[in-house]
Amino acid sequence: MTSQHPFVFIVDDEPAVRDSLALLLKQEGISVQAFENAETFLSTYQPDYKGCIILDIRMPGIDGMQLQEKLSYCKCMMPIIFLTGHGDIPMSVRAMKAGAIDFLTKPITRAKLLASIQSAFLESEKLIAANKHNQDALSRLASLTKREHEVMQLAIQGCHNKEIAFRLGISFRTVEIHRSNIMHKTGAINLLDLARIAYESGLNAST
Repeated sequence: MTSQHPFVFIVDDEPAVRDSLALLLKQEGISVQAFENAETFLSTYQPDYKGCIILDIRMPGIDGMQLQEKLSYCKCMMPIIFLTGHGDIPMSVRAMKAGAIDFLTKPITRAKLLASIQSAFLESEKLIAANKHNQDALSRLASLTKREHEVMQLAIQGCHNKEIAFRLGISFRTVEIHRSNIMHKTGAINLLDLARIAYESGLNAST
């Protein structure tokens, strides 16, 4: 399986459901792989998988909600579409709050299912792109020294060089050198761009 190609991963303990969904999707030219339970899916899951997951709620062993929680903990970038014959409103609300992109009930029309899958594929691409931006930002900031991190945090909080020098107990000229090094290492073109890079890396500028 290539990590560059989106798949629909079906996790459902009912063979008839797995087979019918897989056939429908293959007829639409969509790559699909089906699993009889969450444990089997987790044993093959790779973080670089692209696409989406069609997931049943009630299954022996790890149920759908538990699998959703495990994948969220792993920062899975494949949106989940719940497809169940046992859903109710509180359950659907819980699933959506936990990040599911859709909550569908069986039986489902072909058009509605395909529309949900296309939305999930688009969302997956957005998640992957956002993750790449975050990783790029982290790699840029990883090259900074501890002192450069301190200077950067104060700078993006709006502190001027004289204030940074006073607060860190260093000279004005040293602050200038550190700021120049920070801009060079991160590739930031200005302070606003530097703040964006810090934000994308997950750095809280207020700390």
